[in-house]
Amino acid sequence: MFSTQRPRIAAKGERRVAMVKTQMLKKVRATHPDCSVILYFQEREDECLEAIRSESQTQSPGGQRGCRTAWDGVSCWPAMPVGQSHAVACPDVPHIFKKSKALIHRNCTEVGWSPPSPPYYSACELEAVGSSNNTEAKRGYFITMKVLYTCGYSTSLAALFLAIGIFSCFRKLHCTRNSIHIHFFTSFILRGAAVLIKDAVLFSDESVDHCTMSTVKCKASIAFVQYSVLANFYWLLVEGMYLQTLLLLTFTSDRSYIWWYILIGWGVPMLTVCVWVVTRLQYDDHGCWDDYSSPYWWVIKAPILLAIFVNFLIFLNVTRMLAQKIRSPDISKNYKQQYMRLTKSTLLLIPLFGVHYVVFAFFPEHIGVDARLYFELVLGSYQGFLVALLYCFLNGEVQSEIKRNWGKWQSTMESNVFNMATQDFTA
Repeated sequence: MFSTQRPRIAAKGERRVAMVKTQMLKKVRATHPDCSVILYFQEREDECLEAIRSESQTQSPGGQRGCRTAWDGVSCWPAMPVGQSHAVACPDVPHIFKKSKALIHRNCTEVGWSPPSPPYYSACELEAVGSSNNTEAKRGYFITMKVLYTCGYSTSLAALFLAIGIFSCFRKLHCTRNSIHIHFFTSFILRGAAVLIKDAVLFSDESVDHCTMSTVKCKASIAFVQYSVLANFYWLLVEGMYLQTLLLLTFTSDRSYIWWYILIGWGVPMLTVCVWVVTRLQYDDHGCWDDYSSPYWWVIKAPILLAIFVNFLIFLNVTRMLAQKIRSPDISKNYKQQYMRLTKSTLLLIPLFGVHYVVFAFFPEHIGVDARLYFELVLGSYQGFLVALLYCFLNGEVQSEIKRNWGKWQSTMESNVFNMATQDFTA
């Protein structure tokens, strides 16, 4: 089995193993912890099978007898002469196996490899995991979570479409302020649609292995989700910038700034996502790009944190300016009401939408998973409804316009009924 060419082959094999191991470690570290164990063993198995193929092609007919390279489902055992033994360490998968210095030995005998000693189950300890009952409870928990956020996004989508319809139908509501609100609503519609599309792409087929799924469709759905989230935060930034501009430049036409707002709200997220997609394609094109532990995830996180930070500064500055405006005797009562109406909504949303993202941004993905899911999915799914409520349904200007048009419509209907009755009487 062992020929004179073996040192050269072994050297080549070692170099290849080192390259594969480096790629494997990069891939595993940039993968969701729940999938890392699957990918780890798949890579190890592929590496071992490749070694077995190479060994069978280079095997000398008059070679020394011994044990061939073998994969036992956990470790790869290299070829050995009879009478020798080999030892391997426990699998090194974070959050799955505990750190252990124990070694598993196997001897090469006349009849083949001996059983592992000690057995894997006694030498390698798993991290604390729940029982089957806990697993079923977790499954039920995630199903409930999905139902809740699906209902939340559906409610938000209905409210947002209605709000956009109200702002679009009534001519008196056509202004720069409400145009910005419509763009903000649209970003929430995209976010809700993106989450529902992502679920349909990733989880519609239960037979698909999500840990190894790496299709163009699933990557595009994740990229769409990230674009909609970025657009959310940047249109909230635009809302804050517009409010600050309104307070600073009372007598300046705000229409001159609308294209700058559109460029910030839609352009910056598009540029960021394009950079992220190119980066992932070039350096980390693994899985479905939903591995939030990847270092390249900061291409998305950093602009969002920047938007939150700038919005916080705007929050402080607007609060200061508003206090000055309200105390000023030169400002009319109508202007004060306009400031208060827009300010109450925007100042509520700025901290509400940014705090949880900042809290979770600097924690590893496997820490606080339940809390993260609850805030980002369940509560996040109702944010669109809250925005429509604050900027449209509770807006006094919108309510008065709806009442005015409702009264006009009733008067028209009554007039038509009267005219029809008169015509019937005279006929």
